[in-house]
Amino acid sequence: MKTLRVLFTGVGRRIELLQAFRNAALVLNKELKIYGADMAGTAPALAYCDFTRKVVAMKDEEYIDNLLQICDEDHIDLVIPTIDTDLLVLSENKERFEAIGTKVLISTPDMVRICRDKNNTSQFFVDCGLHAPMPSNDWTQYKSGYPAFIKPKDGSSSINAFKVENEKELEVYASQIENYIVQPFVEGKEYTIDIFCDFDGKPISIVPRERMQIRAGEVLKTCITMDAVMIEEAKKLCTKFKPCGPMTVQCIRDVHTGRDYFIEINPRFGGGAPLSMKAGARSAEAILKLLDGEDVAYCKDIANGAIYSRFDQSVCIKEGKNQIKGVIFDLDDTLYSEKEYVKSGFRAVSNYLGGGYEEQLWKFFEEEKPAIDELLKEIGRESEKETVLALYRSHKPSIHLYNGVVNLLNELHNKRIKVGIITDGRPEGQRNKIDTLGLDGLVDDIIITDELGGVQFRKPCDIAFRIIQTRWKLPASQMVYVGDNLIKDFQAPQQLGMKSVWLYAEEGIYSHYNANVLFRWVIIKSIKELNDFLLVE
Repeated sequence: MKTLRVLFTGVGRRIELLQAFRNAALVLNKELKIYGADMAGTAPALAYCDFTRKVVAMKDEEYIDNLLQICDEDHIDLVIPTIDTDLLVLSENKERFEAIGTKVLISTPDMVRICRDKNNTSQFFVDCGLHAPMPSNDWTQYKSGYPAFIKPKDGSSSINAFKVENEKELEVYASQIENYIVQPFVEGKEYTIDIFCDFDGKPISIVPRERMQIRAGEVLKTCITMDAVMIEEAKKLCTKFKPCGPMTVQCIRDVHTGRDYFIEINPRFGGGAPLSMKAGARSAEAILKLLDGEDVAYCKDIANGAIYSRFDQSVCIKEGKNQIKGVIFDLDDTLYSEKEYVKSGFRAVSNYLGGGYEEQLWKFFEEEKPAIDELLKEIGRESEKETVLALYRSHKPSIHLYNGVVNLLNELHNKRIKVGIITDGRPEGQRNKIDTLGLDGLVDDIIITDELGGVQFRKPCDIAFRIIQTRWKLPASQMVYVGDNLIKDFQAPQQLGMKSVWLYAEEGIYSHYNANVLFRWVIIKSIKELNDFLLVE
C-alpha cells in the first residue's frame, strides 16, 4: 500500500483538522503519515502529527527553501497551509514544489492576492454577480451611513475589526488601525460557506453554516444550513475563482432585505471546516483519493440542521517536575535488540531450507529488501513462502534483554513504581519473545495491541495506554513511556500528557536521527542513562 505523506504548515491548534485526515485514512484504508511544521515546537497540534519538522519563520527569506528541503527529504505528497501568513508565498512558489513531486493545496497567486486585499475582495464578489458592502480607504471620504464597520485591509480572525456608530467613533478607530477599510455595516445572521474543490477548481462539496457563536473570529457553535441560494452563489464564486482545494467564504444575510452580502474569502481550510466534514462533507477523504488519482463525485449527503459546538482541550508540550509512579516500555529495540530477533529468525529459516543461508538473508535485510522473498526467489522455492513466513513468525527466538534491564525493572519495583509493556505485532511472535526474555515475572502489565482486536489498535492508537492508565489509576503526569520508534511511539503518550523518553540506539532499526525533527521528549542513549533518569526523577 502506498503511503501518503501530508505536511501541514502553521499547524497551531488545528487538531480537529488533523483528526479529520486521520479518520479519513482509516475509513479509506489508506496509509497516511501526517507531518507538522512549526518554528518553536510549542504548537499543540504537533502532538497529533506522526512527524514534526522545524522551520524558520514564514516571513524569513529562507522559508520556502526550508520547506522544499523537508518535502524533498521526506517525500511529501502534499503541503496544506492552514493560516493566511504563508498563502501567497506558497502560491508563488507552487511550481518549485511540483518540480520535486510535491503538490501544494493553494490557489493561484492572483486569486490569493484578491483574498488578501479587502478592496479587491469586495470588487471580486461584485464581479461574480454577488452583493458586497463596498469599502472606502479613507474615513473622511466614507459617505455610506452608520453603523459602519472598520477593519484592517489585509486582516484576519476579526483582529482589529470594529462596528462604529458614528463619525466620531470612526475617526478614533481609524487613528488606531493601520491600512484600514471602512464599509457599511450589514445587520443580519452571519454564515460561513465551506467550499472544497478538486485540484482543477471543480466543486466537490459546498456547505453553508450559520455562525451561532464566535470567539476571536473563529466559530464556537454552528448550524449546518444547506440554503439553496447560498449554494448557487458559492458555485458562481467557484466558476470565477477556481480554487485549488478549500475555500472559506463569509457572508451576512441582511435582516431587512434578505440579500446575502459577502464580506470575506480565504483560500484555505477555515477553523470550522472540520464541522462541515462531520456533517458529511468528506473533504479530507477527497484529498486522499485525489492524491491516489481516484475520481471524486460531488457530495450531496450533508446533515442539514446539525448543530456543532466546539471546546478547548489542553495538550502537554513540556513536562514539569513530578514524581514518577508508572513506567511503560515498548518491547522491540527498547528492552532487547530487534536485530538479534531477526538473526534468530533467519537462522530458523536457513535451517529449514537446508542450511547456509543466514548471511544471504542478512545481506538482503541490510539492503532493506524483503529478505525471505528475495532468497526464495533466488533458490527457486517461492512456493514455500507461506510456510517459511509462518516458521519465522512462530519460531522460539534466541534473544536477550539489554544489559542492565533486569536491574532497572527490579529497582523500579523496589521503589513501588508500576511497570508495564505495550508492544505491537502478531501475538504468537510477541508472546514467544516475552516468554524467552522472562518478562512476565518482571513487569506488572503487558499489552500486545493486536490482541485488543486487530492491527487498528497498534500505536499510535492510544487505547492500550488508556487501559494501563485505568488499571494503575494514575494521572498521566506521573507516568513515563519509553520507546525507540519515532514513527509511531510517542504520539499517544504525548496526547495523554505522559512524559516521553526516546531510547536512541544507533544500531536500532528505527533510530534514525533527523536534525529537522522537533524533539518534544527526553533523548536517552543507554539503559544506564535511563536508569539514572527514572530513578533520580
